[in-house]
Amino acid sequence: MTAYDDDLRLAHVLADQADELTMKRFKALDLKVETKPDLSPVSDADRAVEELLRGALGRSRPRDAMLGEEYGSAAGRADGRRSWIIDPIDGTKNYVRGVPVWATLIALMEDGAPVAGVVSAPALGRRWWASLGAGAYTGRALSRATRLQVSQVSELKDASFAYSSVISWEEYGKLDGFLALSRACWRTRAYGDFWSHMLVAEGAVDIAAEPELSLWDVAAPAIVVTEAGGHFSATDGNPSPAAGSGMSSNGLLHEALLAYLGDDEDEHTGTGTV
Repeated sequence: MTAYDDDLRLAHVLADQADELTMKRFKALDLKVETKPDLSPVSDADRAVEELLRGALGRSRPRDAMLGEEYGSAAGRADGRRSWIIDPIDGTKNYVRGVPVWATLIALMEDGAPVAGVVSAPALGRRWWASLGAGAYTGRALSRATRLQVSQVSELKDASFAYSSVISWEEYGKLDGFLALSRACWRTRAYGDFWSHMLVAEGAVDIAAEPELSLWDVAAPAIVVTEAGGHFSATDGNPSPAAGSGMSSNGLLHEALLAYLGDDEDEHTGTGTV
C-alpha cells in the first residue's frame, strides 16, 4: 500500500467513465466542433468528459481543488494542497479528424507536484499510470499491468527523438536548436502530444519535447515518465509542470536535450534564443 493507492484507483474509475464517453463520440457524424479564442478546436466530447469528471470528483473528493482545460479552476473546501488536473481529450485535433492518437489525462497534484496520474488512450487500446514512489505501469487494468522502464541509451547518436510540430519550434525561436538536435539523433518521429512522452516512459523513445504546454498537458505524463526512471522538465530545466513547456528523457540524455532546446542554446546552434 502507498499513500496514493486510493487516489490512483479513483483515477482509473474516472478514466473508465471518460473512455466510454469519448469512444461513443469518436467519429460520430453529429460531433459538434467549435473554435476557442486561442484558435484551437473543442468538441462537445471535450466538454462532456470534463463535466463528467468534475461531477465525479466533486462527489468523491469534495475537499480537493480541480483544474481542467475547458472550464478552468474550481476550488475545493481544503487549503488547496491537493488539486486534480484534467485534460478531457489531449489531441483534440486528432479526435475531430478521426485519428486515434488522443487520450484523457487525469492527475493529482499535491503542493504543486504531481503525485498520481493516468493517461488513457482508448482508441489505441492503451493506458499508462503512476503514483509517487510506486513506479509506472501500462496495461488494461491495475491487476493486469507491466512495469515501465525508460531506456538506457546514453548518446544522442543512438537516440530516438519524438515531438509534435516543427512549426511550433519556429514560433518560439528555437527552430535552429530543434533541427540541430534532429540531425544529432539516430531517429526522429512526430508522434505528438501525450504519446511521445509515454513512449519515453516505455523505453521505446529516448527523448521528447514540446515548446508550449499547459499544466493539464503535463501533470499526468510527468509523473508517469519520472516514475519510469526518466526525467521531465520545461525547456529551461524547471521541473514544475506549470512552467509552460515540456521535455522528457530517459534521464541520461536530459542535459544534452537542454543544451539543444533550452533557453541558452548557443553552444550547438550559434544563434541562441532572444
